[in-house]
This record gives sequence, C-alpha cells and structure tokens, in this order.
Amino acid sequence: MRKYSKIIVIIASYAAFALTALNIALRIPAYTNVIMGCFAAAAAASAAILAFFIINFERERARKERENISRIMQSINAMAILWDADFRFVEVNSCLTNTIGYTSQDLSDIKTLKKVLPSDAFAPSLQAVVNNRDEEFYVTAKGGAKVCTIWNTSIVSVSSSRKRSRYLMLSIGLDLSESIRMKEDLIKYSKELAESETRYSLSMELSEIGLLLKASGSSSYYVSQQLRNMLGINSEYISDGVLRARFHPSDVMTFDALGGAMINCAVQDEESARAVHCTEFRLLSADNTYHWYQFRYKINPAETKLLADIGGAILDITQNKEKDSLIEKMAYIDDVTQIYNRNKFMQIGQETFECSRDSGITYWVIVLDIDNFHIINDTCGYTNGNKLLNEFGKVVQDSLTSGGFGARIGGDNFALLIRDSGDESLPVNIIRTIQDKFKTMCADNFSSQGMTCSAGYCKMSDGGGDFAKVLDHAEFSLSMSDGTKNDIIRYDNAVHDKIIKSAAIENELVKAIENNELVLYYQPKIHLGNGTLIGMEALIRWVRSDGTVVPPSEFIPVAESSLLITKISDFVLYEACRQNKTWQDMGLPPITVSINLTAVDFYQTDVKESIIKALDATGLDPQWLDVELTESLALKDIDHAIQQMQEIRDLGVKLSMDDFGTGYSSLSYIQVLPITLLKLDRSFIMYLEEDEISREIVSAVIRIAKSKKIETIAEGIETIGQADILKEAGCDHAQGYFYGKPMPKDKFEEFMQMKARESVPANS
Repeated sequence: MRKYSKIIVIIASYAAFALTALNIALRIPAYTNVIMGCFAAAAAASAAILAFFIINFERERARKERENISRIMQSINAMAILWDADFRFVEVNSCLTNTIGYTSQDLSDIKTLKKVLPSDAFAPSLQAVVNNRDEEFYVTAKGGAKVCTIWNTSIVSVSSSRKRSRYLMLSIGLDLSESIRMKEDLIKYSKELAESETRYSLSMELSEIGLLLKASGSSSYYVSQQLRNMLGINSEYISDGVLRARFHPSDVMTFDALGGAMINCAVQDEESARAVHCTEFRLLSADNTYHWYQFRYKINPAETKLLADIGGAILDITQNKEKDSLIEKMAYIDDVTQIYNRNKFMQIGQETFECSRDSGITYWVIVLDIDNFHIINDTCGYTNGNKLLNEFGKVVQDSLTSGGFGARIGGDNFALLIRDSGDESLPVNIIRTIQDKFKTMCADNFSSQGMTCSAGYCKMSDGGGDFAKVLDHAEFSLSMSDGTKNDIIRYDNAVHDKIIKSAAIENELVKAIENNELVLYYQPKIHLGNGTLIGMEALIRWVRSDGTVVPPSEFIPVAESSLLITKISDFVLYEACRQNKTWQDMGLPPITVSINLTAVDFYQTDVKESIIKALDATGLDPQWLDVELTESLALKDIDHAIQQMQEIRDLGVKLSMDDFGTGYSSLSYIQVLPITLLKLDRSFIMYLEEDEISREIVSAVIRIAKSKKIETIAEGIETIGQADILKEAGCDHAQGYFYGKPMPKDKFEEFMQMKARESVPANS
C-alpha cells in the first residue's frame, strides 16, 4: 500500500482540482468552455512537470542504490561482478581482478568478460542464471591459467520503463583452487598412510618407543598402545594429575616444566618451530618400579599463541642409565651425603629458571646452613661431622614431599628448589619443619651441642639474569644473619643493593686515594668576643676527576667498615698540619687547625705516634693542632680514652670534645677527661632563639665548663640572634655558616687574608 501512496495522492489531487474547475464552470455557464480549457491546459502542464521530476528521481534513486551495492561489493572478501542482463553495465571488485589479472576496465568490455567466463556461464535466460545456485566452473586468468570457482547470482535491483524492465544482478564467486589442492593432498596422504600403517605399528613395537601427545587446552595426554604397555595402564588417555603422580618425587619438577612450556609459548621463527627438545625422568612402570625414560618432543604453538600442543616419543633408557650411573655419581652425587651436589643443583636450577621465565611459574630457592658446624669437627672429629651431614641430607630430602629438588652445595650448606604455590609462608614452613626434625634427630648423638640450622631464601622472580644470580641472592640473605641460631632471612633487594653500592664505593675510594682525589676543606672558627679568626676545622672531601663532590656521609661509613679510614685519617692529619704550617710561613696569623679522629683511629692505632710523625714531617708546632673526639667515642672505654687523651695532651696538642650533649654521658665526665675545649652540638644551637630550655641547657654547660677552665665553642650558628645569645651566655668561640661555610684551601686563604686585614688597627 505504501508503494502506491504517492500515486494515490497525485490522483486525488487531480480529481479535487477537476471537481473544483467543474463546479466553477457550472456556476458561470457563459465561461464554461474557457474555464474547462484552462483546467485542461494547467493539468497537462503540471503532468509534464511531474513526469519530468519523477523520471529524474527514479534515475537518481537507481544511481545511489547502485553505488551502495558497489561499495558493499568492493568490501566482500570474494570475487564479485555487478552487471545488468544485457551487459551494458559491468563492474567488478578488486578480489576478482587480483585473482585473474585483468583490470576492472578490461572486464567492462563484454568481449573480454566472455574470454574469462566459460560459455556455460551464460545461461539462456535470466531466471536460469539466478536458479543455478553453487554453480562450479573454471575462469580463465590473464595468463591462461584456469581457476576453479563456485558462483551464486542474485537480483539486487529492478527498474521498469515503458518498453521493458532492467535487472541489476550481483554474482559472487569463491576460489576453490586451494581446497582442490588440499583435497588431492589428503587423498594422496591417506593412501600413503594406509600403506605405511602396518610398517609403522610394527616398527614402534619392535623399537619399544611410545608416544605421548597433548593438545592445547586439553587436561589429558594421549598414550599410545606401546607406552600403555610400558607403564602398565589401560586407558588411551591419562589426566595431568594421574601422570604427575607416576613421576618420581625428584622428577616432578620436570613434569611441571613440561606443562609450563605449553603456556605463553610463542615460536618466533621456523627454526624454533622445528626444534626438538629432550628431557629425562623416572616414571612408575608396569613392574611397579621406577624406570628411566627419555622424552624427545616438539612444542607447536596454537593459533592463540597462549597455549601449545606438545608431543613426542618416549624411550625406556633404564639399562643405559644403569651403565651411566657411575659417571652420574662421580659428576652429580655428593660423596658424604649421597644426595645431589652443587653441579646437579645448578643444572636443574638453570633449566627450571628458563622454564619459569617462559611459563610464568616461579620457584623458591632455600639455602640452609648448620649453625656452628665447625665446632662439631673440632670437638667430635670429622667422622662424626660427616655423619651429621649425612643425617641432615636425609632431613633435607624428606622435606621434598610435594616435589622439588635438594642438594648439598658445599661444606655444611644445603639448598632446596621448591615450586611456588602462591603461599608466601611456604618456604618458612618448610624451613621450620627441617629445623624441628634436625633438632629431634640430633637429640641422641649430638644432644650436648644443641644442633640448629639457619636459612636464607628468595623467590626466583626476585631478580637475576640466570639461576646462578638467584642462588647468590639466597646465599646473600643467609650471610646477613647476625649469628642468631635457627635464623630465617628472606632476600631483600634494598639491603643487597646498599651493600653492593658500598662495595662499589669502596673500590672507587681505593682508586681515589691513589689518584689524590681526596682534598681538605676548611671551616673558620671565630672568637665571639672580638670576631677574630682563631682556628679552622679540616674537613675531608672527595672530589672526583669530573668535578663531582661525594659527601662524607656516603664514603666515611664505608671507609670505617673497610679500615680504609686509617689511610684517610693519616692523610687528613698530615695535610692539615702541612697546610697550616705553609700559611704560617706565608706570614698569615697563626691559628689552630682541628682534625677529627674516628673510633678506628682512637682504639686500633697508636694515635700518639701518628701525631708525632705528622708534626715532625711538617714542622708544625703542637700548640697549633687540635684533635676532636666525639662524646660517644671518648666514653666507649673511659679508662683507655683517658690514657690516650692524656698522651695527646702531653705532646702540647689541644684536645676538644665534639658533639657534646648528644650521647649518654654525664657532665661529671668533664672533670676526668683531659680536654681543652668543649664543642656544643648544633642540635642545641638551632633552637636557642625560640626555646628557653635550650638556652638554659647551653648556659649551664658553659658555666660548668668555665668552672673547669675549659673553653667552649658552639657549632652550627646560622643567625646573628644565636651568636648574641651565646656571647651573652659566655661562650668563647663560634663556628657555623653565619661565619663561613667549609672552603677549599684557596678560598680559605683569601678568607684568612681578609680577617688579617680586619684585625689591623685603622691608624697603623
């Protein structure tokens, strides 16, 4: 009905117009002929105009419809021809032109098209063309090659004119060449397979080779008849869990690795796809004993690249293994414990590491150490020591109930490789079980020793480019133990990196000392009363060859732990004395230079002799040298400290106590320590202006020091307000950024000259 709605409206309009004209004519009889004549002329003109627009509209509609069909045709991934019944219009898509080699312009010519299509493609009638569904015929490509195709044709548009109707048709064809070739290959392969099937079955049986196959996404393995006979199973398929249970406990990780290899497998090239892998393991067999098998297999990635097929041949190599057992024992078995040694552990570990990296499955590495084992050898003899190692090896092996790998990796060190189950407490639980069993086992033979073991562990994914690095991490964590028995420590990246950094700094520091990269900076000490320069503190700095300065806080702790501090202290002592004497020889006013002593210098070296050598070598008078000791250092061993300090004082060298008030000392120690100057720590100075308690503490210390005839100096002064408060409290000297930062020797020399000029009276 909707199709003819416009026509009905037009007819109705003309009818209404005619009735209107007739009505007017009847009312004015004298003009009837004129009115009807005008109506006829208007009707004829409007009909002509309407016909013109209708024809153009239909043509535009047909053009747009054809364009839409053309766009759809070009997007089809198959050969397509858009044509009308008399071939006055022909359009082909790119798939057809790519297949047969002709251009679309070539095929618009009916003569060329008839060369391409066989004569039987042109049906006697249009209806016959449409009815021939799935018509199969060969088309001729430009070079003469025949392409097998199958075609379907549909009428997609019909336009009518006065003479006849025009039909627009769409023919879609599919290239069957590849399918034909596959069909032929399949027939040929089936014949060959049928002919060789008997030979294949016989050869597999005689060679005693079984097949094990698993498709991606499957939860079970296909087992060939020969392999079923070898293992003593009846089913053609065996599940993951059942097959895993037949593996020897020490080889379960090999099964896990095979499963892991099927996950996230992506073959990058043909060579990788053709690679044949080989592994060996023990399986529970038909005679109810474990046999050694060799599995040669390939991994073929699935289309998703997330899973893979795996399959290959399995050969019983038990007899060969028995022949090789002596070699295996010599290479991989520990003589004392009869379990695997470090060589085997590294081999299995690296294989597991590589599978872990590919599959995403991770493992724990645990290193165990028998606490104070050397005492057993010293007190009970090496025979009993070996016996203890043997028993501990059994405990380690017994802990592998859920799979894993254990070995003695050296001395009294044992290692475990355990698959991560997602439980972060798993390694600790295993270690605790080993510790408990070891303690119980030793209750009889070694009860007087109280045997314990400590452990360090890490996760394989904690870092490292290979398994050796992972094992290093676990051994490193064990080395971090503070000596506590039954200690368990997990690897910590931050601690490890800090130690590695310290080792790197230590190596660089050795070179820095050799290359004279250590220099002294000097910070001025000022008399609070008159502002004159009375001294300087020598501060060590490390200036690399590129000009970067390494802060003392980074390298001094490293130097103290490595005993490089002795070389650094000798350099500071000598260089400070030499430079001070040089400035005096230049005519600058003599001032005291202060150096700092560390605990290593004070308690492990002969400080007195070092000072004498430096003074003799440089010619500096002892009164111009000041040795600073920290409060905590001086009170570490009070009797030794007093003796050492008195020997220094007897040389005529000044003695200062640095950072006073930051430790745990009593003010009463001021009475017994032979110091000449007390240095108030900056932690008291920084709050002087706003904290009354800090002012009271500082005033009290200054008063006590004065009563003992000890001078005082405040460090860390940064404002005039702090200086005024200290001056009012009776402090003698000052040091801090307010008066001057630490300066290299050339800058400090300029500072000394400036202060010398300031001290000269104006009328001189």
